[in-house]
Amino acid sequence: MTCARRSPRETSVKLGVNLGGLLMKNPVTTASGTFAAGREYHDFVDVSTLGAVTTKGVSLNGWEGNASPRIAEVPSGMLNSIGLQNPGVEHLKAHELPWLAEVGATTVVNVSGHSFDEYVAVIESLEDAPVDAYEVNISCPNVDAGGMTMGCHVPSVEKVVSLCRAATKRPLIVKLTPNVTDITEIARAAEAAGADALSLINTLLGMAIDAKRRRPQLARVVGGFSGPAVKPVALRMVWQCHNAVDIPLLGMGGISSGVDAVEFMLAGATAVAVGTANFSNPAATVDVIDGIVEYCEEQGVRDVNELIGALQC
Repeated sequence: MTCARRSPRETSVKLGVNLGGLLMKNPVTTASGTFAAGREYHDFVDVSTLGAVTTKGVSLNGWEGNASPRIAEVPSGMLNSIGLQNPGVEHLKAHELPWLAEVGATTVVNVSGHSFDEYVAVIESLEDAPVDAYEVNISCPNVDAGGMTMGCHVPSVEKVVSLCRAATKRPLIVKLTPNVTDITEIARAAEAAGADALSLINTLLGMAIDAKRRRPQLARVVGGFSGPAVKPVALRMVWQCHNAVDIPLLGMGGISSGVDAVEFMLAGATAVAVGTANFSNPAATVDVIDGIVEYCEEQGVRDVNELIGALQC
């Protein structure tokens, strides 16, 4: 059985947004790691009609990822410990990016690395490829600093962002981890180092236990928690960062409907990303776009940009 490929419905509402120099036809992209590079989902949604496709994280050379089991379903969400498995940047350039360009998608590449030099090397390798923007995932462990997560330490954030900034003139989006004491401190550091926009939140650190076996459900014990349950935390952090920095925000965390997306925009996000919802509903991105349109039409909003930071406190 074949499925009809869906596109957002027609509307007179102006949906285009500018995310730090990345021009998006509507404010909806995909959360890295939940949509591959879009090829598999293209059977269900026309990926060229999304605001952007954000690819799964790519490293300089292939990473095998973590041992199994590495997925656990939990109430109102899921845990993953994939370990950023990917075949490396040359594979992305040879197979996925040409396809995305062919179908007319706006493309954001999520960049990962275990060292400062690796982030720069990935970006340098992609500079001759059809890429519209980079999303720098600073939630990776820095092997140069004993495995400390780069995004948790201001000096590391400043260094990796400034190095990436020097390597490209394309829009640079920095993805923040929520597993910090003060998200605004990290946001300001990334902005000062040259980020054009910030994306948040990445997954929260969590764990699940099989009580009968008295063992953790994930091979590495802990993993990234995502899904509807993280939305209140994500909204709070987006709102905090909106009040702390002057660059645009890409909000994500538990979004599965148009109203969810509107809430993030009211809190200060210029655009949003749909993540875990893609696993249960492969057309979630289009549902969210249509839901934003429905809200705007009901509320008399002619331009979606009117929603950004419009929360009344």
